Amino acid sequence: MNRSRFQGVRTVVRFNWPIYVAAVAVLAVTATVAALPFPGLFRMAGTLAAAGALWFLLGSLGATHWVYDRSDLYRWNWLRSLCPSGPFRLLVCHTGFDEVSAGLRATFPEARIEVLDHFDAGTMTEASIRRARALHPPPPATLAAPFDRWPDIKADLILAPLAVHELRSVGERAAWFAEARRSLEPGGTIVVVEHLRDLPNFLAFGPGFVHFHTAAAWRRSWQQAGLGLERSFSLTPFLRVFVLK
Repeated sequence: MNRSRFQGVRTVVRFNWPIYVAAVAVLAVTATVAALPFPGLFRMAGTLAAAGALWFLLGSLGATHWVYDRSDLYRWNWLRSLCPSGPFRLLVCHTGFDEVSAGLRATFPEARIEVLDHFDAGTMTEASIRRARALHPPPPATLAAPFDRWPDIKADLILAPLAVHELRSVGERAAWFAEARRSLEPGGTIVVVEHLRDLPNFLAFGPGFVHFHTAAAWRRSWQQAGLGLERSFSLTPFLRVFVLK
């Protein structure tokens, strides 16, 4: 499935538009303060605030475009080497917005693909998720499943792209990994793609990087579920892929 040139940026802005409207408003007001003949302290504060708002706008949108529109993330070339040879069963997990299953079906016609939706309106209360849910309801074939109680299903490859970070505690993520392990065929693979709470994501997203988890927190989660890291690699400086057995 072909994606448009700026589809990722448009999607992120569409789901998070109040944040970007607020940043533009802050930029306009503080740039005005910096330009008017206010006392020096006010002008300095206005300049710093305007610079911060501009940094957030350019940094976050630039990184978003790089990750979702310019990288190999949704072209899936990086995933090919992790797939079994011949027909295989692929289980895709998301937490409210399925942006990938159509593209995966087009890229891997040999795979039997099923989609698990872990969205829970009681715990996943972020406005951006609710907007995504309202604008893009899950297709009829999607299987609704609590993150810690999956249906009796087996897969050779379990893929969770930019989803499991919505589970906010180590214990919740460990429960997800335990269910993934239970659902894995012998010799199967779990692939998790996530932003990390690290310097590149701080530089790109500012304080918003706290919504991501550290590499150490991820490691504690899958180790509690009895899984081991086979390998990890980067997709751009802002995304990390974890391959688990």
